[in-house]
Amino acid sequence: MPLPHPLRCLTGLALVLSLSACTGESPPPPRGKPEVTVVTLQPEAVTLTRELPGRVSPFLVAEVRPQVGGLVRERLFEEGSRVEAGQPLYQLDDASWRADAESARAALKRAQATLQAAKLRAARAAELAAKKLIAAQDNETAAAELATAQADVGVARAELERREVNLGYARILAPIGGRIGKSSVTQGALVTANQDSALATIQQLDPIYVDLTQSSAELLQLRKQIEAGRLDADAGLPVRILLEDGSPYPHDGRVAFTDLSVDPATGSYALRVEVANPDELLLPGMFVRAQIGLGQSGSALLVPQPAVQRDAKGGAFVWVVGADGKVARRDLKVSRTLGDRWLVDGGLDAGERVIVEGVQKVRPDAEVTAVERGAAPAAPQG
Repeated sequence: MPLPHPLRCLTGLALVLSLSACTGESPPPPRGKPEVTVVTLQPEAVTLTRELPGRVSPFLVAEVRPQVGGLVRERLFEEGSRVEAGQPLYQLDDASWRADAESARAALKRAQATLQAAKLRAARAAELAAKKLIAAQDNETAAAELATAQADVGVARAELERREVNLGYARILAPIGGRIGKSSVTQGALVTANQDSALATIQQLDPIYVDLTQSSAELLQLRKQIEAGRLDADAGLPVRILLEDGSPYPHDGRVAFTDLSVDPATGSYALRVEVANPDELLLPGMFVRAQIGLGQSGSALLVPQPAVQRDAKGGAFVWVVGADGKVARRDLKVSRTLGDRWLVDGGLDAGERVIVEGVQKVRPDAEVTAVERGAAPAAPQG
């Protein structure tokens, strides 16, 4: 005989309870709001840097060339050694220049003797002319001879100085201090004045230059940020040098020069960084990278990289949790990374909560439970 309807319901409920008691499992709780991890954006003070490729250049370069001709009698330096400004490098055969100097010295003495005689004649003529014992013309002639003798002494002295300068050029000196390279001539070689090929090259390596190139488009963007007040320019920011193997160079540099023109072939302009090089670790021609400071911002917003996603058009966006606990999408502009975070140029404000974990659980306008990263997880909802 079939049971009445109320009795069938009670029997079914009793059967469910008895099965639950046998298995020891409770029925699943109702589903709650998904839990996501967020980061609340706060303004930070950051220094923007840019890593640029560069080549090392010497601080000073001087090519040693003879100013007079002659045979190289002696080389007075060790190749690859350090030399000081004014240090003798080569000695040329100076016999002919020495003879010329002696001849000019003798000519000066002769002119000086002639001048002395002209002075005596002029004095005597002036005395006799005052007593009306000679004609005025004779006195004038004596005075003119004195002036001519004085001029001859000046010419002879100048000629002696010129000969002595040429004699000094026979001993070739270092124009600057630094590291001298290989000599292109040996003892007995004939050299000529102002020849095309240098005898040796001296390079000053401490301090030293690093020549960099930067995009003109990036410079334009930087200036716009400065004009908008989002960035403070600071020419005194240090420049960090990275060696070819990626290791940091122990001395920071400073920007010494910025070119005023853009290379039309590359669309970039040149910068020159001056850096100390006491151990001569940096050598001319070496490839390095430089982390150059572009400016400072006291109110930058940084978003963790895992939070930033890209849409089909390549645009960047993040999911945020509003004050009402609902999820919303924010399109944003990002230009560069600082460590493991993106620098936000627009689209987000300070205080917004950005989802960094659990983005696969969310959809627009969905309610979620937001847990600040680093905070204890929320208790599960029953």
